[in-house]
Amino acid sequence: MTQKELHNPQLIKEANDRILRHFTRRHFLKESAMGMGALALGSFLTSCGSGASAAAAGAADVDFALAHPLAPKLPMFPGKAKRVIYLHMAGAPSQLELFDYKPDLMKLNGQDCPQSLLKGKRFAFIRGVPKMLGPQARFEQRGSSGAWISDNLPHLATVADEICFLKAVSTDQFNHAPAQLLVHTGTPRLGRPSIGAWTTYGLGTENQNLPGYVVLTSGGHFPDAGKSIWGSGFLPSVYQGVQCRSEGDPVLFIKNPDGMNRDLRKASIDAINNVNRQEYKEYNDPEIISRISQYELAYRMQISVPEVMNINDEPQYIHDMYGTKPNEACFANNVLLARKLVEKGVRFVQLFDWGWDDHGTDPDTAVDIGLVNKCRTIDKPVTALLLDLKQRGLLEETLVVWGGEFGRTPMMENRDGKQNPFKGRDHHVDAFTIWMAGGGIKKGYSYGETDEIGYSGVSGKVNAFDIQATILNQLGFDHTKFTYEFQGRPCRLTDVSGTVIDDIIA
Repeated sequence: MTQKELHNPQLIKEANDRILRHFTRRHFLKESAMGMGALALGSFLTSCGSGASAAAAGAADVDFALAHPLAPKLPMFPGKAKRVIYLHMAGAPSQLELFDYKPDLMKLNGQDCPQSLLKGKRFAFIRGVPKMLGPQARFEQRGSSGAWISDNLPHLATVADEICFLKAVSTDQFNHAPAQLLVHTGTPRLGRPSIGAWTTYGLGTENQNLPGYVVLTSGGHFPDAGKSIWGSGFLPSVYQGVQCRSEGDPVLFIKNPDGMNRDLRKASIDAINNVNRQEYKEYNDPEIISRISQYELAYRMQISVPEVMNINDEPQYIHDMYGTKPNEACFANNVLLARKLVEKGVRFVQLFDWGWDDHGTDPDTAVDIGLVNKCRTIDKPVTALLLDLKQRGLLEETLVVWGGEFGRTPMMENRDGKQNPFKGRDHHVDAFTIWMAGGGIKKGYSYGETDEIGYSGVSGKVNAFDIQATILNQLGFDHTKFTYEFQGRPCRLTDVSGTVIDDIIA
């Protein structure tokens, strides 16, 4: 500056602003002990329990990190499952009309609910004294295992000997969104990684041309917890679920726009990522690695995703088996896509089907009408999935999980102290059923038991953390050591809880 400029307040302010802009928070972090980004990268590559191979964990090589953030990794120990298909019935189906047979409850049908079941309890909608509601389905023991399955699921009943039922699952969340978050992220609050994100963080993916974690939705709505239940939380965003569609383009904007051919697309991505690489060298921000990977994966997905997401080329007997509806958005299509995706090396496939809220406020939420109709949409495709995986030799290495976020009360819902117009049940935290199949889980086995009316567990009680610990165990991870450094401490999916359910492991 000239002598005159040194005495100009406006020019002095502009100069100071330029200096301050240079020393941004990012610049400060870069200059402080090699930058927090470098520390995060070290955690990304080598944090305890990541399952990375010795070569990857020891090298911390920038080129490797940039090229292979989802490269296949070894688990902590040999897991019996290599992949997971998680079928979540959003809204929480009634276990008392599906799997938990309670003939004694029928004897109480229509009677006033005993005060012992109400005192000190919180319900989402029940007020006053509701009436007891007996089972609204006919049950039979199925297969050589003798598992109780209602006539709402006649096809699933034929594969009862492939399934392991957890009859005494509980939760501490009676509202949909926090209960769904708890089941899938280990906390009822936002901000934690989903179990699918943890899985791809630990194992990578077997197919670099497809996402490691794919999400499919049906029922016309997202789950109450929204997209956060397949998010990556504090893990690098490369591990979040990629939502695909069974109708139209499988991924929005996957096609090139007019005037853009594949060569030009590749050239533009290369140019963008060259800038990203320079930015990474300067700032050591691990999110830049995710950005580079996602650009390159998106380019590869333009070829691989439309092919694997196309069910029209499946033989007719497969369509008949699953009950699919090509060119429509439906649960059956998503189940068939789940089989195709795991067959192609996708690590974690999550299906969310909306519409299982059995309150009895209208026909669609009645346990003797709406629930029956919902069961018709899932019974055939879920059964087909187990049979199809088995005939392809995939079931033993694919863990299939089915369930909701909580259970349903043995009493009717009486919203605002008045009995609902249709037969329905309120949210219930003390007992519900989740089942698993394949992936090294016992076949034809029922674990846990509820009391004579299905109100609470009396043996084999488990919770969401126990189920998460068991899923990770089958994938080859000790859930207590499978961690990621966040906010100054090693964090894990199961937080400070969870016990592997050893009794259900084959």
